Amino acid sequence: MRGVAIVGLGMTKIKAHWDKSMRDLFAEAALKAIDDSGNLEPQVLYVSSMLSGELSGQSALGPYVAEYCGLRDIPAIRIEGACSSGGVALHEAIQAVSSGAYDTVLVGGVEKLTEYPTSIVTSALAEASEQEYEAYFGATFVSLNALLMRYYMNKYGVKYEDMAEWPVLMHENGSVNPYAQLPFKTTIERVISSPLIADPIRLFDCAPTGVGASALLVTTYDNAKKVTDTPVRIVGYGVGTDFISISLRERLDLLRASINASNKAYKMARVKPEDVDVAEIHDAFTIMAILSIEDLGFSKKGEGVRELKEGRFRKGDKPSINPSGGLKSRGHPVGATGIYQAAEVAMQLRGDAGPIQVDGVEVGLTQNIGGAGTSITVFIYKL
Repeated sequence: MRGVAIVGLGMTKIKAHWDKSMRDLFAEAALKAIDDSGNLEPQVLYVSSMLSGELSGQSALGPYVAEYCGLRDIPAIRIEGACSSGGVALHEAIQAVSSGAYDTVLVGGVEKLTEYPTSIVTSALAEASEQEYEAYFGATFVSLNALLMRYYMNKYGVKYEDMAEWPVLMHENGSVNPYAQLPFKTTIERVISSPLIADPIRLFDCAPTGVGASALLVTTYDNAKKVTDTPVRIVGYGVGTDFISISLRERLDLLRASINASNKAYKMARVKPEDVDVAEIHDAFTIMAILSIEDLGFSKKGEGVRELKEGRFRKGDKPSINPSGGLKSRGHPVGATGIYQAAEVAMQLRGDAGPIQVDGVEVGLTQNIGGAGTSITVFIYKL
């Protein structure tokens, strides 16, 4: 198996983008990534999106974005994995390069979530949950996560105001991120007083729906060394899957798919959780952030909130978690999120993350979640 590295990256700022189509956005990110690589030519394009058909009426997404990038003559394939679509697409890009099927892959994600009423977007997102016994009876991702959050709080005796530390930290980090959708600081008081969405989840516990695109140029490590002095190697990866229905899971405070995926990634990369310097994790809801921190091995089960309150996981800690502001502040353009995460960690390793740069980063990690913990990808990066 051949070594794989990121040699180019591009992102758009996450916002409504009323004036741009999906292919406008994807082309902007993709051409930035190609330019960043020194104009390396991709042999195949993978584009991730969860809801391009449902919300934009464009299911044939591969050819649709390829022609706008001037890449008509290469295979162009859409990949979907719910909210983990970006991570799944990156996994497939790695497989394509490491196996020898292709030498260079353009992999990116794009999503538009702001052009329909919230009720329609909510129903579309619920397609990633179990339909017969969850969505059919009105369960949404907010209500499913509210169930997980209430269970966790009751089991470990955690107060809501302590969990509110997470969105405060994310907004502090995202306030200086030029790509962030919600670049402002907030307070515990504002989080606690924000509208109740599904008890105990409040508005500030939820990532916003957004629009954006991100892209990476992935190639063999041997090729990468020829075109850049800072190739970012993907040294470990794993994909985990759990029951789609949370009623079938043995524990509601455990992301089994994250444990399995991260264990594979750590073993492949020959690192441990304590070796990770910076991590971008999938905090679509506050409870998902806490469960992820614990199930990635950064904190013991039931102690994540206490450690957060004590000042851990901030910029400069090991690991620094979501210096970008995460999904909560940076934004969550669903199918593109996993690629944003990879691009952000790649910039951290290259030392060009600007105002969100963490000093001395040698090992990075990303974790991208689909559904309420159903499909999870984990990647580990080094220079």
